[in-house]
Amino acid sequence: MKSLFNSSGSNEIMQRINKLAPDTQSQWGKMNVAQMLAHANVALRTATGDLKVKRSFIGMLLGGIAKKKLISDEPWKHNMPTDKSFVVADQRNFEEEKKALIGSVQRFAQGGQNGVSKDPHPFFGSLTAQEWDKLMWNHLDHHLRQFGV
Repeated sequence: MKSLFNSSGSNEIMQRINKLAPDTQSQWGKMNVAQMLAHANVALRTATGDLKVKRSFIGMLLGGIAKKKLISDEPWKHNMPTDKSFVVADQRNFEEEKKALIGSVQRFAQGGQNGVSKDPHPFFGSLTAQEWDKLMWNHLDHHLRQFGV
């Protein structure tokens, strides 16, 4: 299993992020590359507890079912719905968002299992450190594949 908690996994993700350019086009979805970087950073900041996001009602109802699928080893499908807390629709500065995301990947990796949020995920609910790790890996991988890296 690939993991952000080990240096090879976090380095792989950061290398893929560094392959992005301001004009990198998405292969699916509505976000541009800077918005995607900001979106991924919101997820990582939630995982480290740096950003507090309230639990959604729909997440309370369906989160447990979706969690099993999204924490599996299967790549995520294209154009999946996004919880409104994680939507980034405004224009962003590519270089600032790239730097911020790399910093969040490093913070998550360095914090390890003890550094993840103890708060429930806003959609999926309670997560173990290993589930946070797998979810963040899968989320980053999904969006990096969205932009061809």
